[in-house]
Amino acid sequence: MKSISARPRSRRALDQSLLVLGACALATGIAALTLTPGVSAASSHREAPLIAGDPRADNTDVYAFTSLDRPDSVTFLANWIPFEEPNGGPNFYAFGEDLRYNIKIDNTGDGVSDITYTWRFRNSYRDAANQFLYNTGPVTSLNDPDLNFRQVYDLVVSRGAESRVLLSNVPAAPSRVGPASMPDYTALRTQAVRNVPGGGRTFAGQAEDPFFADLRVFDLLYGGNLSERGQDTLAGYNVNSVALQIPKAQLALKGNPGRNPVIGVWSTTDRQGVQVSDSRDMRRGEEWKQVSRLGNPLVNEVVVPLKYKDAFNTLNPDQDRTVQPVVDKVLDPILPKLIQQVYNVPAPATPRRDLFEIYLTGICKTCGPIKADLNAHSLNKDAKRGNIVPAEELRLNMAVAPTASPNRYGVLAGDLAGFPNGRRLTDDVIDISLQAVEGAAQTGRLVPALADGDKVDANEVPFGTSFPYLALPHTKSVNSGPGGMERSADVQAGSVGALGALLLGIGGYRLRRNRKTG
Repeated sequence: MKSISARPRSRRALDQSLLVLGACALATGIAALTLTPGVSAASSHREAPLIAGDPRADNTDVYAFTSLDRPDSVTFLANWIPFEEPNGGPNFYAFGEDLRYNIKIDNTGDGVSDITYTWRFRNSYRDAANQFLYNTGPVTSLNDPDLNFRQVYDLVVSRGAESRVLLSNVPAAPSRVGPASMPDYTALRTQAVRNVPGGGRTFAGQAEDPFFADLRVFDLLYGGNLSERGQDTLAGYNVNSVALQIPKAQLALKGNPGRNPVIGVWSTTDRQGVQVSDSRDMRRGEEWKQVSRLGNPLVNEVVVPLKYKDAFNTLNPDQDRTVQPVVDKVLDPILPKLIQQVYNVPAPATPRRDLFEIYLTGICKTCGPIKADLNAHSLNKDAKRGNIVPAEELRLNMAVAPTASPNRYGVLAGDLAGFPNGRRLTDDVIDISLQAVEGAAQTGRLVPALADGDKVDANEVPFGTSFPYLALPHTKSVNSGPGGMERSADVQAGSVGALGALLLGIGGYRLRRNRKTG
């Protein structure tokens, strides 16, 4: 019997085999890189199953606080696209053209937006036919001809049924490609800050992700081993941000922040719907559908059960009280039971009227067990009490002055300018939330067993002191340091992929050469 390896093979068969082998190796490398477990597989930024697959629409965090540089105004920040790797080119990160990015303000307490600010983005290329690069040379201004890809936006304000375009064709700051491409990114950031009619300011573009936390908390609260805490999972990553600074008089009920200082804030993303007229014709419809929503941090992640997470993202706050299974989980939350199970810290007694107050009504002496008047809409003198409903919103009392030296625990530490009275960039919402679910807001005392929280107490880089306050985007690759097994797996997968590409190239070249010489 002849050996198979001894049989002669034609040049064409060999070339085709190289192509097949190369394609298989390339596919294997890509699959390994795609499927290897990584940090983005479990993140508080990806709070619901559907939105986890739609990062441009995924609203990661919302902030609202009295402006440090303009105390007569409020600054709003909202972020999208979690876990942006700084070196994620050649197609870097962009806002979606088919999305509306909104910041909403409720000054009456009825759970419906009284004021909505909307950003709509448009893309353009200077040269899409002959270039693959985001930029073709060092970019020194937002109008630089070397900036190949660019985004502009319109900013619209809506009050009830009335909408008005505040600004048109405003340039967004580009993704920060790196020091060779953008040697002075601070200048680009500054150029992207624009004045808004009426005394405000706006910004849109990339920024360092300001959220800081050890998200391994979702691994059964560090698996009962508190020595594993302290790694900032978000360190090194970027996000896409919109920022807005608006005078308080334009936000308050009846334009009077003295009489009506409380506002509720949340952000949403709307996606333009798809309309199918028949099985062969799919056209984009005009209807816009809300696909993401965020007010208080960690509500959808930690409070809302899995079954209702996607639905919660589509709701307006005035509907919250009608979803009894979610309200039940505010009054009888899951997290304290898990803490008790893993760490034997007794769960506070239910029903949790204190959490109902924090998340759904705001804090006031007549609202619940927290004996303080802080940020409930009922504190607005011109609000109609009969119209105020429980609704999940980030509530801010604009009359509370900024704190010169903010305490990361915010209100729990007596710093009334911090979360849950609005949210500042420096507020440690993971530790605050852990303390709150264990009853600290109700007792007025921090729980000693949770005093260290996740041991990530601040952002890895400092924030700015003026609008838009966000730190500049990172440029260093997140995986530039040692990565252990996962890093090794990535290198191996990349090597297999490179081998596949090489074999494909050799096989294709031989086939072309043989056609010419055959």
